[in-house]
Amino acid sequence: MSSGLDGLLRDIRACRICEAHLPLGPRPVLQAGATARILIASQAPGVRVHETGIPWNDPSGRRLRDWLRMDDATFYDASKVAIVPMGFCYPGKAGSGDAPPRPECRATWHPRLLPLLPEVRLTLLVGQYAQAYFLGKRRKPSLTETVRAWHEFMPTLLPLPHPSPRNVGWFKANPWFEGEVLPTLRERVREVLAGAPRA
Repeated sequence: MSSGLDGLLRDIRACRICEAHLPLGPRPVLQAGATARILIASQAPGVRVHETGIPWNDPSGRRLRDWLRMDDATFYDASKVAIVPMGFCYPGKAGSGDAPPRPECRATWHPRLLPLLPEVRLTLLVGQYAQAYFLGKRRKPSLTETVRAWHEFMPTLLPLPHPSPRNVGWFKANPWFEGEVLPTLRERVREVLAGAPRA
């Protein structure tokens, strides 16, 4: 096992722990830098991300960057933004969507990786799996209730729905998200990237 963030990232990208369970084989996708101030914690890469090796390189990523009002250059700058999904590899299909993230990543890598990101000031919890991991018992009974209670977790944590095109119905049914949460999200992102002190 390597030491330091760069060495750990090399170890993660070479990981084959759950290879037997991955229909397309292992291809860990993440980004992290020791100076990153924003951490995007999501679920697991989709097929397009698996194929390209670029996180959030799909329609969900375009919507997420629009939510953040963030250009590609900033989003993919590991010195500013860390992208650490709950599962680093595409887990395959289940029902109408993707399977849940494999649990091995959280158990094996997250406890070693997250402490090496000491400058993070805002963690975006995208989807129920990230919310369960970071919020624990503070998570509400449903994703909608957790996101609606966003003010309880700020200024350092912000739960979000997944920006997948499959969730368009959720966005339409919950207009408060666009009206209340997104303006706060964008303002906090600007503050954090501008170097505002920890609140």
